[in-house]
Amino acid sequence: MFESILSVFVPPHREGYRFIGIFAAVTVVLFWLAEPLGWIGVVATLWCVYFFRDPERVTPLREGLVISPADGRICLIEKVVPPNELDLGPEARLRISVFMNVFDCHVNRAPVAGRIVGMTYVPGKFLNAELDKASEDNERHAMTLETPDGERYGVVQIAGLVARRIVTFVKAGEPLGVGERYGLIRFGSRVDVYLPPGKQAHVAIGQRAIAGETVLADCASEEGPREARQS
Repeated sequence: MFESILSVFVPPHREGYRFIGIFAAVTVVLFWLAEPLGWIGVVATLWCVYFFRDPERVTPLREGLVISPADGRICLIEKVVPPNELDLGPEARLRISVFMNVFDCHVNRAPVAGRIVGMTYVPGKFLNAELDKASEDNERHAMTLETPDGERYGVVQIAGLVARRIVTFVKAGEPLGVGERYGLIRFGSRVDVYLPPGKQAHVAIGQRAIAGETVLADCASEEGPREARQS
């Protein structure tokens, strides 16, 4: 049982080391001031370790599959014109949005394999990331991926109410494998995926997604939108 509890706190991503150290240092000070405050610091430090966890994932590799770039809840599925920074043209595409709360793993992964043909940082507000207008108003980082067959996908990291920094580990021109880590957002946010024109989602609003594992869409399939119900 003890091992199963420890397994929740998988080794954190290196981006979290500084924050974990800060939380731990504050905890020591809190213990010095008053023991009850110190235990609150312990809980906060454990949460910080948990937040920056970076677990291994098993990613499906079949051609055409679009994999979730983030852990979280599917909060929006709608057909919209992509933002200009993605350079995907004026035609409307299906956008699938995954909302990450402060308890979700925040390491983001590539939804498809391809070459990064564009990356753009856009400063903005810090509205609730679940809101539709967050895709236009909030601070965000847009990335365009081109697959070997020439299809282009848009992936946008969007900061939320609590998030104050978007981190990326890759550069324009680099190749990315599907499920490969490419960035993270601190601390609560959203990731949008723009599919090629005419493609449908194979997930539903409210569904939980796992980064690097959950199939959002199958672009090699002619299947229409899937129906779902909550039970």
